[in-house]
Amino acid sequence: MPVTATSGTTRTLRSPQPPDSLKSAQGVDYTHMRDLLAAGKWKEADQETRKVMLKAARRENEGWFTVESIEYFPCDDWRTIDKLWVKYSQGHFGFSVQQKIWLEVGGKVDYDIECKLGDRVGWRKGGSWLNNLDLTFNKQAQEGHLPVGCLVVGVGCWGCDFFSSSLASRTVRCNL
Repeated sequence: MPVTATSGTTRTLRSPQPPDSLKSAQGVDYTHMRDLLAAGKWKEADQETRKVMLKAARRENEGWFTVESIEYFPCDDWRTIDKLWVKYSQGHFGFSVQQKIWLEVGGKVDYDIECKLGDRVGWRKGGSWLNNLDLTFNKQAQEGHLPVGCLVVGVGCWGCDFFSSSLASRTVRCNL
């Protein structure tokens, strides 16, 4: 709505941007992850994503995920994490971005599709899975490259077969 200032100039008042929804079915606080994403601290945000996901999946003591823990991951939390990644990366990163790519490469939970997804998002190079030290944590990374922290175990990725495909499949089931 235009507003005329006393100097005769016209400016438009903007409504403040609505606050991020940080909804969690498990009572997880996503504030720190959101703040890291807003600051463009991609590696730290990825690490925080892993922490909050373990908490939401009730796998903090184990420190790792199973396909089943992803299968039953709360959709409210999945949506919150995805929306924050998508918003603060301007659509470059997030589970829904990974889902779109997963569907483009075949959309099935199998090893061939897993490899194709890894190739497209930059988790594999030269036919080999990258370890955590070789991943890219900036906006120049390939589309869908982040988040990966929920998948990294120790120094290598992919603790179990078809894990990233399971993540993309969960994104479909949560209607992202």
